[in-house]
Amino acid sequence: MESHVRTIVKALSWRCVATVVTIAVAWFITGKWTFATQIGVADTLIKLGVYYLHERTWIRVSFGTLKKPEYEI
Repeated sequence: MESHVRTIVKALSWRCVATVVTIAVAWFITGKWTFATQIGVADTLIKLGVYYLHERTWIRVSFGTLKKPEYEI
């Protein structure tokens, strides 16, 4: 079992790694660090927003969820 803090730190560290990879690929393709950084930052911001909308959409989908018992002690 993981703490919430550990999960948040893992998510942030992954986002940093993914951003660096995006910047590196963009730099390799364009040869321009400034443009590559702009692409990396834009990619991160867009994906954060899309991920939020994705999660909020899945909250409305009942697929794979378990029903609460009628009575619980």
